[in-house]
Amino acid sequence: MGFEKVKDRVFDFIMSKISQTKIPGLTVGVVEEYGGKKHVRSFGFRNMDSASFVDEKTLFCIGSITKSFTALSIMKLCEAGKLSLDDPVGKYLPVDLKVMGHDVKIHHLLTHSSGIPALAYGEEYIRSFLGVSDGGFHVTKPEDVLDFMRGYEEWVVSKPGEKFFYLNEGYVLLGLIISNVSGMEYTEYVRREIFEPLEMERTRFCDEESLKDGNVSKHYVFDKNGKVVETRSLLGVTADGGIMSTTEDMLNYIEMYLNMGEFKGKKMVRRESLELMEKSRIRMNYGIFGDEHYGYGLMIFPNFLGMKLIGHGGSVLTHNTFFGYVRSKGIGVIVMQNIAGYSPMFISMFTLAESLEKNADELPFIEMEKIAKSLEGTY
Repeated sequence: MGFEKVKDRVFDFIMSKISQTKIPGLTVGVVEEYGGKKHVRSFGFRNMDSASFVDEKTLFCIGSITKSFTALSIMKLCEAGKLSLDDPVGKYLPVDLKVMGHDVKIHHLLTHSSGIPALAYGEEYIRSFLGVSDGGFHVTKPEDVLDFMRGYEEWVVSKPGEKFFYLNEGYVLLGLIISNVSGMEYTEYVRREIFEPLEMERTRFCDEESLKDGNVSKHYVFDKNGKVVETRSLLGVTADGGIMSTTEDMLNYIEMYLNMGEFKGKKMVRRESLELMEKSRIRMNYGIFGDEHYGYGLMIFPNFLGMKLIGHGGSVLTHNTFFGYVRSKGIGVIVMQNIAGYSPMFISMFTLAESLEKNADELPFIEMEKIAKSLEGTY
């Protein structure tokens, strides 16, 4: 059927969720036919005070979607013979990262399977930046994570490779490895090796300069009374969640994945490397389908309405995002919004289901919403 024929249903669904959860601004992009067709629709405001609308070129923080860029960078360096996925982290960084006597390897950081549980580095960074920290250890730059992780042995719960523990700190370390191995700053490497070849002309990292752009979304949160209020923009995060991008640029990124590492005739990464990224490595501890796995910087949903969906979400507590693609059908989607309202992952999945002529009512979250609706009332 395709997106064009179902777009009205998709837009009605999105607008209902925007209204229900008070989302100031949201944008959705769909790529079909392995890049042959692209669609963008934006809703609401990037700046409520000036009544400036979101469009296909509006910059949003994509949060942890950045991890897929970091993983892709690692794979490119691996192809170049600069490192091995089985190398211990200590080979490249001044840290002897061992868990229960076993070396933590690059592979383990990519898959969140180091055996080290989340140490709240990312969360503490955001809280510190927004001025709502509890006064604990403050982090201001990637190198601080090396100090932040001191004493990690006390928190170890499993051997490397055994269990999934989402670890922002691990991806910060991967960014430092990329810098040390490539001989350039992580941000510069990603810009040269990914942004530029993919013609992601407006994509950049969150910094003071990015805030001066004429088309960047503000950051919004709900105050204690449930009112939408503006808050500070996040700066300084890098390899674990620091990229800002647009719907237009992200569709190029998705097109590359749909075409097994190629974009407009340019080979970004080998097919074999992409297959390694997309392979189910470890079962995640949570998920709406119950069988989600993590690869290298990518989440794998092996049974998305009978299809394999690959993607990743992102959140910086204000901007929330999700991108995903079903390669067997040549389709992908990106959703970005400027508040923690309705899940962009749910919007993405609904959009894909409708576009592929699947019954969206069979999506677990839709079923749960219907049950919740039926229970509304006075008790």
